[in-house]
Amino acid sequence: MRIALIGQSAFGKSVLEALIEKGEDEIVGVFAPPTKEGRSPDPISAAARELNVPIYEFKRLRDQEAVDQFKALEPELCVMAFVTDIVPMSMINYPSFGTIQYHPSLLPLHRGPSSINWPIIQGKTETGLTIFWPDDGLDTGPVLMQKKVEIAPEATLGSVYFNKLFPLGVQAMVESVDLVRSGEAPKISQDESQATYESWCKASDVVVDWSSGVETVFNLIRGSDPQPGANTTHNGERLFLYDAAHSSYGSSGHNPGAVVEIGVEKIIIASTDGSIAIGRVRASGGKKIGAAEWAESADLKVGDIFGG
Repeated sequence: MRIALIGQSAFGKSVLEALIEKGEDEIVGVFAPPTKEGRSPDPISAAARELNVPIYEFKRLRDQEAVDQFKALEPELCVMAFVTDIVPMSMINYPSFGTIQYHPSLLPLHRGPSSINWPIIQGKTETGLTIFWPDDGLDTGPVLMQKKVEIAPEATLGSVYFNKLFPLGVQAMVESVDLVRSGEAPKISQDESQATYESWCKASDVVVDWSSGVETVFNLIRGSDPQPGANTTHNGERLFLYDAAHSSYGSSGHNPGAVVEIGVEKIIIASTDGSIAIGRVRASGGKKIGAAEWAESADLKVGDIFGG
């Protein structure tokens, strides 16, 4: 098949490389975000140039120039691998075999742009990925393929994505292209009665409420690690929290948000029904450093209250 690939970042690059390595189809063009002045090209753009695949960088795929270029390539299938721009239906519907897209959740659960963060924050033990046929809704098209993954008790956003949803997603994309080529790709309607949607997970959405309970706090921090970073305040300054773990220290005698212990590598903070160990932090405008190192620089003391 003649395939046009729309994508970006390391995931899009890996999908491109996997399809090239497979060698069954011709990649007639890659559509990627424009390279900003003074910045390095997006990984998928760099890979396309190295592989001698035509690369097209349009600021907006909705612009007629982008649509015309896409159609001029006469793609038989469009593959969307990590796309944040709005792709017009005139592009999605043009290829004779249609368009398939990767989404890192088990649709119709967790539609939206931060679909890896929210199931972890919500304490779910399972998530997954979906390859689907996009339509004019938001993550609403028929399902081609799904793969489930476990969310381990200590897993973070970073570990779920990089260790599971990333490599499994690349594999699923290649398998899905195989199914399209063979004429065996299903189109299974999503169950709208099970649909959920969450918008972007922003720093303002993951402010720690230390009185909400240790599991809620723990899930909030790990579901936001590394982005956007769960956060609290210390002396009126915002502090982002990473590398959280359950602590054997209880919370008895300590107010929620109180510093229970300052260790060699971690600081321990009380919630209502337990305590959380924090391994790394980042002050606003700063870099991530060890929590104990920051505690020393901030003159943190046992009994100090975060979020007050």
